[in-house]
Amino acid sequence: MTTNQQADPLIGRLVDGRYRVRARIARGGMATVYVATDLRLERRIALKVMHAHLSDDSAFQSRFIQEARAAARLADPHVVNVFDQGQDGELAYLVMEYLPGITLRELLREQKRLTVPQTITIMDAILAGLSAAHRAGIVHRDVKPENVLLAEDGRIKIGDFGLARATTANTATGQQLLGTIAYLAPELVTRGTADARSDIYALGIMLYEMLVGEQPYKGEQPMQIAFQHATESVPRPSVRNPAVPEQLDELVLWATEKSPDERPDDAQQMLERLRAIERELGIAPATARATAPQHSQGDSGDLTKVMPGTMVIADPTAPAPVTVDNATLLRRRASKRRARGAFLLTLVLLLAVLAGGVGWWFGSGPGSLVAVPGVSGGTYDEAAAALTEAGFVPSQKDQFSIDIDKGTVIETDPAEGTRLDKGDPVTVIVSAGPANHTLDALNGRAEQDARDYLASLNVNVAEKSLVLFSDADAGIVINAYVTPRAGGDAYACGEGCEVFEDDSVELYVSAGAFPDVSGMSVDEARSTLTDKGLVVGDDPQYVFSDNTDRDIVIGVADRAEEGNWRPGDNVQLIVSKGPELFPVPDVSGKTLNEAKRILSDAGFKATYAAWGDLPGFAEMATVTGQDPGSDKSLPRNGTVNLSIQLTG
Repeated sequence: MTTNQQADPLIGRLVDGRYRVRARIARGGMATVYVATDLRLERRIALKVMHAHLSDDSAFQSRFIQEARAAARLADPHVVNVFDQGQDGELAYLVMEYLPGITLRELLREQKRLTVPQTITIMDAILAGLSAAHRAGIVHRDVKPENVLLAEDGRIKIGDFGLARATTANTATGQQLLGTIAYLAPELVTRGTADARSDIYALGIMLYEMLVGEQPYKGEQPMQIAFQHATESVPRPSVRNPAVPEQLDELVLWATEKSPDERPDDAQQMLERLRAIERELGIAPATARATAPQHSQGDSGDLTKVMPGTMVIADPTAPAPVTVDNATLLRRRASKRRARGAFLLTLVLLLAVLAGGVGWWFGSGPGSLVAVPGVSGGTYDEAAAALTEAGFVPSQKDQFSIDIDKGTVIETDPAEGTRLDKGDPVTVIVSAGPANHTLDALNGRAEQDARDYLASLNVNVAEKSLVLFSDADAGIVINAYVTPRAGGDAYACGEGCEVFEDDSVELYVSAGAFPDVSGMSVDEARSTLTDKGLVVGDDPQYVFSDNTDRDIVIGVADRAEEGNWRPGDNVQLIVSKGPELFPVPDVSGKTLNEAKRILSDAGFKATYAAWGDLPGFAEMATVTGQDPGSDKSLPRNGTVNLSIQLTG
């Protein structure tokens, strides 16, 4: 069966003469990520390849290269390392650290709401990595759960700096307003500007989502969510989850203030407050284990028991940094909120102007991309209906499969979850069931040749052939029987037939000619038959034989069941007892004619003097003696010599 990965032309390709592409990990709007092997350094890496249709777009190329430069400037254990960036023909790529595991989005999808210790562990690591970026003057601009990686060995890293820019270049054009709308800071909505505090806002929304299990703002249209970001305050997480401590409530409110000036200045300041909360609550982030746990990416239950993090935790005994107490912060926020009324009117006007740009983004720009729905396992009609409803143009492609029932959808191309423009074509790959083949004659082929031939057609061959004695040479196929995968009686196929892939074939193979042991002694016959794999019984069948000497093998008894002899069968020898003997009748005193008749009736021949055959003498001649006598026995057709004389 051809899988979606096998259809990807990059699978197996050697990129830039160095990176051998092994498998596809993920596909996004701008690039696809593969796991590959760096043949020069003999290590696994993640290869991020820009989509071909974007390779001619200078803006996308610039963002792609910007990601490499931004990440390469950071040396922090909580930032995904970028090792290289290059071009192979029209293929633009990044070489990144390979981290098998799951994303925070996958963990939230699996677990919904995280515990407080889990949340603290993840936030500590993210803030540590983002602090390094902010210290280097880099604003991430796309902080969201999809870009937080939870490695199998316990590490937590933030990646995908594709939108990152220097803090001095803080103006965001429509093309750069690419951050997910659910985490978009108000200043990006109203003014199109961003700095480190915009990342802090996104962190605050993400912190809320981890504690509550959902995002604070919802709406049917992206514009509705953007408007809530600009006009409403994020509620306390404890309203939806009473288990959230007040300190984390306050941290969420502080990070999501509408005005950037009222938020933490950067990730380092927010990290210092988080670590003070850790000491207050007596919760320390879980650290990574020395040995990576052995589990699959889907095993999020074990992953969250010991949460990742090679982070450095502040010494609990060290003095806490100087921070403003919560009450003072709340008073300051209350006074600033009173001055916000006039600002809201201006904000609404700005939002109206912005609506046109945002409407383009989510209506016909990149934000309008739609994910291909999952349709595998159903019929083509069901798949076509779902794809049409999603805005795609479906078409059918049949593909032989021995694993998927005929008429069942195997997959789509592009794959489920791929984001495409509405109106794009999507191929629905439907199982045509197993392929059928017309087999050439198998009889007369060497056994291994027949096995190789059947395997090349994806037909199953019984591990052991049925070996039979026949006139053909040893090792030659003399017949074959096919058992259909769909059920039914087996049928002969030695001279060729129609089969389907995944049918099963049993070969009948010659063991050579059955040994001829007639004329041998019993010991010779037993040895000959045993050498051929036959089992000779200890009770031969003895029979009289006029043609075979006593104790000489005449042959073997018939096989107990119909069909050819097989190695392992039990064989009974037929051994001669020599000719059967019969008593000689007493004919002394009888006339020659009477004696001849009596001996003939007893199965014997008579010999006598030649004159006894003269006309009339047989009735006048009398038997005076016989050899052998009546006390002897002879085989059938044995000769009795008569002595005769004339009487009367």
